[in-house]
Amino acid sequence: MLLDTYGRTATDLRVSLTDRCNLRCVYCMPEEGLQWLAKPTLLTDDEIVRLVGVAVTRLGVTEVRFTGGEPLLRPGLTGLVERCAALEPRPRLSLTTNAIGLARLAPALGSAGLDRVNVSLDTLRPEVFHRLTRRDRHADVLDGLAAARAAGLTPVKVNTVLMPGVNDDEAPELLAWAIAEGYELRFIEQMPLDAQHGWKRESMVTAEDILRSLATRFTLTAEEDERRGSAPAERWTVDGGPHRVGVIASVTRPFCAACDRTRLTADGQVRSCLFAREETDLRGALRSGASDEEIAGIWRRAMWGKKAGSGLDAPDSFQQPARPMSSIGG
Repeated sequence: MLLDTYGRTATDLRVSLTDRCNLRCVYCMPEEGLQWLAKPTLLTDDEIVRLVGVAVTRLGVTEVRFTGGEPLLRPGLTGLVERCAALEPRPRLSLTTNAIGLARLAPALGSAGLDRVNVSLDTLRPEVFHRLTRRDRHADVLDGLAAARAAGLTPVKVNTVLMPGVNDDEAPELLAWAIAEGYELRFIEQMPLDAQHGWKRESMVTAEDILRSLATRFTLTAEEDERRGSAPAERWTVDGGPHRVGVIASVTRPFCAACDRTRLTADGQVRSCLFAREETDLRGALRSGASDEEIAGIWRRAMWGKKAGSGLDAPDSFQQPARPMSSIGG
């Protein structure tokens, strides 16, 4: 098992497949993009499958989420999903994506064994989408969402970040749309993981701001804490149910005490926390001939040293990780 000194067990593995992305979201990276990881440093398909296999068969991982960058840009994604779905015991497989290209790939991914998707969408307005992402692909995202639903990749979850003065007035509209379409909406507080290091705590849209906005149109009833478990989203029943909305308040309501995640970057580094400033190299061990048990031991030691929290609740001492979100993986 992937235990740490605070009694937490990591059973949820996030696997970044690439640091590349076809959007340039203002809260993630600059307009010109970033210097991408060199191809020889990236894990191969065989290496990814082997590491996921070690996690599932030796370390107690039951959930695997493929992330990026944008994971749909990874060549051979469908084959990777199929190979990971064939592992015993079979992990539950999901994908976090911007959905550009998902309209084409959703049926094949579903057939390969993908269970569900999380789609990033911050606005229902094409002009605001262009302002936020610097790309004119809003219709492609909507098409991708519909294709995921049709392919049975459910529940389809929509992740939304609100930015002050840009889309922070859209919360009620987004929730009404998600309910009508049968998607599960989750608002995410903007986190200090942008490549530009331009995040400012005092200007972010908080969970309280979001709930206050939603309350102008909906009646929200908080679910009991025990139903949340290790899930990052606090959830509310909307207008008595059955629909729900979630808020992931990583900054103002940290949930570190219940965290069950371990992360693998596209270049083979284990991260015990999204905000960690340290990494442990598995790629080097793989390529130097380490056995599965040796790799598992390195992974266990990396997670054993996981810190109690992200540090976000101590603004005077918090230090942003050197890697941006696109390079870490969501």
